[in-house]
Amino acid sequence: MQRDIIIAGFGGQGVMMIGKMIAYAGMHGGKEVSWLPSYGPEMRGGTANCTVVVADEPVGSPVVASPWTLIAMNLPSLDKFESSVVPGGVILVNKSLISKEVTRTDVHAVYIMANEIANELNNPKGANMVTFGCFIGATDVVSVDEAEKLIRDTFEKKPQLIDVNIECFRRGLEVGRAQKAV
Repeated sequence: MQRDIIIAGFGGQGVMMIGKMIAYAGMHGGKEVSWLPSYGPEMRGGTANCTVVVADEPVGSPVVASPWTLIAMNLPSLDKFESSVVPGGVILVNKSLISKEVTRTDVHAVYIMANEIANELNNPKGANMVTFGCFIGATDVVSVDEAEKLIRDTFEKKPQLIDVNIECFRRGLEVGRAQKAV
């Protein structure tokens, strides 16, 4: 099994953190992983993105041209990467910021109101954790237990953020499971 993933959005949405969380959860679960951020002019208001590969075998290259999954946190990201997803792949859309539907019929679309859920939980910066949970719920690419442990470890220096981020993750997980991709 190899899953190539592109996570894209604008600066400040936690795109890089989602990618790191997927990579670390995979690594802690015994998978081979790579994480490759994309910086540059994207930092000035365009689409920032990262690629993650989670595999059972060593990863040959961190470069992903045709991902199995696209996580689109904003409209420019969906517009830019939708066509590159492999047939049979998954496109996860943050419906809080993207009113448009996925136009392709040969992929599985998963929709989540990530920002609204995070706001409901009094954690406006938690949309990335909602999305992280949704991705895992829809795809099972990495273990839920590893992901939750990783969230606890990530926020251990700010313990007041652990429970609210776990809650965001779990709400996203529920939405993802309800729209299971595979």
